[in-house]
Amino acid sequence: MHIAEGFLPPAHAIAWGVASAPFVVHGVRSLTREVREHPESTLLLGASGAFTFVLSALKLPSVTGSCSHPTGTGLGAVLFRPPIMAVLGTITLLFQALLLAHGGLTTLGANVFSMAIVGPWAGYGVYRLLRRYDAPLMVAVFFAAFVADLSTYCVTSVQLALAFPDPSSGFTGALGKFGSIFAVTQIPLAVSEGLLTVIVMRLLVQSSKGELTRLGVLLTRSGKTTTDEQEAVAR
Repeated sequence: MHIAEGFLPPAHAIAWGVASAPFVVHGVRSLTREVREHPESTLLLGASGAFTFVLSALKLPSVTGSCSHPTGTGLGAVLFRPPIMAVLGTITLLFQALLLAHGGLTTLGANVFSMAIVGPWAGYGVYRLLRRYDAPLMVAVFFAAFVADLSTYCVTSVQLALAFPDPSSGFTGALGKFGSIFAVTQIPLAVSEGLLTVIVMRLLVQSSKGELTRLGVLLTRSGKTTTDEQEAVAR
């Protein structure tokens, strides 16, 4: 990820674009409502988008026609939920395609589906599961970023395997090859991204406690932050 301009067959590029469109449209509605009802969240929205842009622009060569890099979508998914992250991720991918020749317009739908849709939903799902069972905030944030990153590359591997099945072993063989190549660089990147996201979240807990409480990241009991969040601030 990102899959390069013109690398996917036209039918695949169109199909992934159609699959991504409903999520982005729903995300635009969610983003519009968030900004209208809570204009004070604009700065944090911009920071989440910038975090995604910067991290996902740090690319390492990988499979021909693609690359490895952090995604930065876990933070925005935790703060604003996956629908809004679909929009922020799409904007990021569009600007990178136009300004950095990173990804492409013909492959935008495929890249959006893997990085801006599946990644945030997978990361947020893990985050919610861990928080439900009283995992510390920073542990949940780490795994949200870690899973969002890895799931993006799992989907990219599927997309490439569907487009370019192995001549002898078909889709399954191609998926194994693409996935194993990505894993060499992506697992260390996912760990690094998880740690960096924790650092950013610690800073936000210290500087934007009120906003994080409104967003439901910091839980309250009788108007006070829980023990986990108090310890996070202290650390």
